[in-house]
Amino acid sequence: MADTSTVTLPVLPLRNGVVFPHMVVTVGIESDEARRAIAAAEETGGRLLLIPRTEEGFATVGTIAEIQEVSGESQPSALIAGVQRARVGAGQPGTSDVLWVEAFPVAEPVNHSGIVDDMVTEYRAVVSEIMDQRGIGGAASRILGIEDPGQLADLAVYSPDLSLEQKIEVLETTDVEERLELVLSWMNEILADMHLRRKVREDATDRIDKTQREFLLRQQMESIRSELGEGTSDVISEYRQKLAERDLPEKVADAINKEVDRLERMSDQSPEHSWTRTWLDTVLDVPWETTTEDNLDLDEARQVLNADHTGLEDVKERIVEHLAVRKLRAERGLEGNQDTRGTAGSIILLVGPPGVGKTSMGESVARALGRKFVRVALGGIRDEAEVRGHRRTYVGSRPGRIVRALTEAETMNPVFLLDEMDKVGSDWRGDPSSALLEVLDPAQNHTFRDNYLEMDLDLSNVLFLATANVLESIPAPLLDRTEVIHLDGYTDREKVTIARNHLLPRQIERSGLRSDEVEVSDEALAAVVDGYTREAGVRTLERLLGKLVRKAVTTIAQDSEAAPVTVNPDDLREMLGKKPAIRDEAKDRTSLPGVATGLAVTGSGGDVLFVEATAMDGEPGLVLTGQLGDVMKESARIALSYVASNAGALGIADTALARRFHVHVPAGAIPKDGPSAGITMTTALVSLLTGRKVRHEIGMTGEVTLQGRVLPIGGVKQKVLAAHRAGLTEVIVPERNEADLDDVPDEVRNEMTFHVLSEIGNVIDVALEPA
Repeated sequence: MADTSTVTLPVLPLRNGVVFPHMVVTVGIESDEARRAIAAAEETGGRLLLIPRTEEGFATVGTIAEIQEVSGESQPSALIAGVQRARVGAGQPGTSDVLWVEAFPVAEPVNHSGIVDDMVTEYRAVVSEIMDQRGIGGAASRILGIEDPGQLADLAVYSPDLSLEQKIEVLETTDVEERLELVLSWMNEILADMHLRRKVREDATDRIDKTQREFLLRQQMESIRSELGEGTSDVISEYRQKLAERDLPEKVADAINKEVDRLERMSDQSPEHSWTRTWLDTVLDVPWETTTEDNLDLDEARQVLNADHTGLEDVKERIVEHLAVRKLRAERGLEGNQDTRGTAGSIILLVGPPGVGKTSMGESVARALGRKFVRVALGGIRDEAEVRGHRRTYVGSRPGRIVRALTEAETMNPVFLLDEMDKVGSDWRGDPSSALLEVLDPAQNHTFRDNYLEMDLDLSNVLFLATANVLESIPAPLLDRTEVIHLDGYTDREKVTIARNHLLPRQIERSGLRSDEVEVSDEALAAVVDGYTREAGVRTLERLLGKLVRKAVTTIAQDSEAAPVTVNPDDLREMLGKKPAIRDEAKDRTSLPGVATGLAVTGSGGDVLFVEATAMDGEPGLVLTGQLGDVMKESARIALSYVASNAGALGIADTALARRFHVHVPAGAIPKDGPSAGITMTTALVSLLTGRKVRHEIGMTGEVTLQGRVLPIGGVKQKVLAAHRAGLTEVIVPERNEADLDDVPDEVRNEMTFHVLSEIGNVIDVALEPA
């Protein structure tokens, strides 16, 4: 049993190591402090206290040691043996200039628990494996033969993997079980780290060996191929030949050269080999240096546009303006000038209902300019990579639709149609409309960067046309980069002309007939337009003409002598069936008070809608049906509030308002919104409450306020055309929309009467029949 009585001993600080009990070490006596401590130990029988010292100060536990021998004169040293742990107490005065402290010896227990024995067994196994890993397993049996658990744990001081702070922590851990647990955890970490290092080393060696084997095999394969005349340099030389034959931009040529050099050093078996070849093939397919020469004859371009399309004068004029700018720039030597890049005009956005010729106008423009035409359908695109391309790191990556379209066109200045721009979506994969911002900005698109190519493309010479049915779903920043041209639809006369000059000849050609084998009179065409269609465009009209032509084909196929087949208005019932469009629908719908005819704009163009109002006994209130949006619901509430507040002036009894009102806007399956039905709802309510019917020949549009003002709305031309198609002869529009009536074709204006009003009272006077 070790001595546990308190003793006062001189201190020898240890700055670079730790001495544990049962250790014998040689300590160099180099400093005055060490010499004085060794000298002072003579007063205590050669005993002193060794305390580790760090930057933070002295350790709380030191080692009582005995000086065995002092030797050397020029470089004296002391042989010191550790005896016992001791807690460091308070400093005490001594007989010399040496630090003396009280030392409280710590006794090591003799008996241990079963847990300690288990840890001792595990500790021996771990340390033995560590020594085996280091090639010193022969010494393990001698070192690990120590029976005392505390002394065995102190052996950790010899590990080169422990820091000075860790060794001090072992010294300060006086409980044997805690000390074993501490050093065992460290030894397990050291062993795990050694296993990991060994695995990494073995893997690296295997890879090096494999690389060397592959290198030797490739050299042998090269020799065999060389003997057979099948050298792998054929692919590389082919790429270099293609590059030499092309007049590519400097940066593009440098990038291709770099990839060809990488491919030459690359193994055929490497996955990157096929990726690099695919990238090189894609880049070389892009027509970097190829452009088509524009046809700058303005008269010829105008003739081409007029031959392909009837109407659409705004679009044609804009294309001619674009050509005029290009012609003037070419004459004055400004083409390709970096300072004037993007001055040829904005991106043209054609907005209108389906079937008015937006997409076909792109092909016509390309023909007028003498350029190639490419079309990219944007409807349903939700992935930004569809525009910018996928990065080369992805499996199956490829360039975006812009680059693929240029490759397809085989020129860098095609007419590029971005179809259905309003149908672009967005989700977690990105927002394609954001990628289109760079494409459609004339000041930026000369450096468009595709993620797959990783090179700048000059899109400044591309003529971009875009189409859309509505503007509301197009993001504002994207819309700001375009020049919007509205295509509001055709008049009946224009439709007859289009049918005669374009649709009917196309259907006759598709059916295999000659132009003289079927004759459709102008009266029959007008009857089809008037009685069988009610649309802004001409798609339904073309389908009906196709049906007429097929009927003629059937007749001729059964009797070749029947040609030519003549189609007159009286034949339409038999060939097309009954008329689906009823021009006098407004007369039937407004035959009772409480129904007014309104005008609206939808994604399919202008349309006529009917507002129905009724009243019933019950709690006063307002019921709205017909899939109305928030704005339209507010318009109905404003209308009812205006009628209630002006009941006397409108000739409505107060008792008539103490009922429950229901406003319905058919068709109920179609969502509706917007403020332009305000005066229609007001008129319907006044008609209901006064018993005066709304005139069946009149339609109306305009926003109403609580003071009875009629505010301006949009889409006047489309609404007027819809009213004309529906057989209405009079239209009420807000006073501030009077200038918009100039856009209405003369033939429609001459057949209709317009009431330009600013007060709802005047609207009611015009719209309702006399009392």
